Amino acid sequence: MKYLHLVVALLFALFAYWQLNDPDWPAWVGMYGSVALVAAWWALGRPPRLLIFLALGVAVVWMSTLIPDLVTWIGEGMPTIAGQMTAESPHIELTREFFGLFISSATLGGYAYNSRK
Repeated sequence: MKYLHLVVALLFALFAYWQLNDPDWPAWVGMYGSVALVAAWWALGRPPRLLIFLALGVAVVWMSTLIPDLVTWIGEGMPTIAGQMTAESPHIELTREFFGLFISSATLGGYAYNSRK
């Protein structure tokens, strides 16, 4: 199991690295970095529950602010989010952000669930 946590940590560290060219990179590096930190710490021992729940709370609140954009995207017939981001298609950026936060929340939720044991 230790190696699974290290793989998760590596993946989220890579996610954080790939955000460095984004205009709002500090927020994303912080978010993905916190998940990487929790996963790496879990490989070595249990991180403080407060850290897990704090990161999870931030991810869920941030993700909830993007729900209106997700609903708009769904209402538009779920156009592709794999294309280039342009001013005419803000749904690409916002939908990708929603799903990035969803993945972060799900991962942190798993750690939060396992931290209660």
